[in-house]
Amino acid sequence: MSEEKAYLKRLADELLELQLEAAGVVLVEGAKWCGKTTTALQQAKSVIFMDEPKRKEEYMRLAESDIDVLLEGDTPRLIDEWQKAPQFWDACRYLVDRRGDEGQFILTGSAEPIDQSKMSHTGTGRVGWVKMRPMSLYESDESNGSISLGELFEGHFRPAEGNELNLKELCYLICRGGWPKAIGKSERAALKQAFNYIDAVAKREIVEVDKVHRSETNTRRLLRSYARHQASQATNGTIAADLKANDGDTLNEATIASYLNALRKIFVIEDMEAWNPNLRSKAAIRTTDTRYFVDPSIATASLGLGPNDLMKDLNTMGLFFETLAVRDLRVYTETLDGSVFHYRDNNGLECDSVLHLRNGHYGLVEIKLGGETLINEGASNLLSLAKKIDTDKMCAPSFMMVLVGTGRYAYRREDGVLVVPIGSLKN
Repeated sequence: MSEEKAYLKRLADELLELQLEAAGVVLVEGAKWCGKTTTALQQAKSVIFMDEPKRKEEYMRLAESDIDVLLEGDTPRLIDEWQKAPQFWDACRYLVDRRGDEGQFILTGSAEPIDQSKMSHTGTGRVGWVKMRPMSLYESDESNGSISLGELFEGHFRPAEGNELNLKELCYLICRGGWPKAIGKSERAALKQAFNYIDAVAKREIVEVDKVHRSETNTRRLLRSYARHQASQATNGTIAADLKANDGDTLNEATIASYLNALRKIFVIEDMEAWNPNLRSKAAIRTTDTRYFVDPSIATASLGLGPNDLMKDLNTMGLFFETLAVRDLRVYTETLDGSVFHYRDNNGLECDSVLHLRNGHYGLVEIKLGGETLINEGASNLLSLAKKIDTDKMCAPSFMMVLVGTGRYAYRREDGVLVVPIGSLKN
């Protein structure tokens, strides 16, 4: 028998611990295979797996007739794939009220419940949320964490050396993705994980999420089109036109919207909202969401690409690298009680990522593969945006950063903009 694989610590560990102290029920949600159950098991004292083959029918009958039986056990009690029986929501909330204590239940789920009519309570005051994504480079030990976002928000920066990733290594990390089961495997086996994930989504998950029949072929076509438009503000109409141009056929916009909504419910795609700062100018801010997958490997697998394909087309690789960087920035920023946004105005000025904390502090980040020309371009964008912000109505940015894929050192430019390799970043 092979030895049990050691648990790889996640940044979500601390978030879960905090929420268990603050809330009676903690909902851990995110894409399949991103490690939700494994992470929850580190802190759970008892567990029930709702999709356990030998018992799932019995569990479903009990959920309908006597759900309290399923909630008995040492706390925190983990209910894995709870969304299969949405009545767990109200039952857990009720028991939390009766017991009058926090840290009672952990609910993990890889999709939103189909029938939300069985959830009569909002969960306000009883439920805390933890969003998990595939692993960041810091969690998978491909970043040495010499630069902390938290310290940047506090005004602390010193030049540091990072894990120097070359283009070939970066291409591999993009295509491998942050799937925990891929870490430590041979390159061929690791790369296979993302293709297996696409197969699962197209064959089963997109139907299981709401029991609506959707074509496997159309799902794969739509995923390919979405991959071609990642990091853009493409409309459903644009995606429809792309499908027609590349596949000789198309789906209407209503059908596309239905497929995309299902993909959101199973956490395959995670678009980025627009940031709306106070500006000195009268520039109109564009509010369309930016298209992203939750992990870059979903995009490369959807298009059937591997590391060698990316090496031959660095422009395309740059877009996939942006998705990887956004994934990591989201993972890091949420541990700091913040969110990641995108900025674009009607004058064409963009900022790839705005890291905005709940206390009002924010950092501006441009994402570039590397090289002096691209770094200069990114720094120029950041400085232009910073000048537009009305600092009489909101604080100035805590930092401006060009996040690069390649490069050995993190340093501060003469204009104050930081240049940070992704192999040196952590939360």
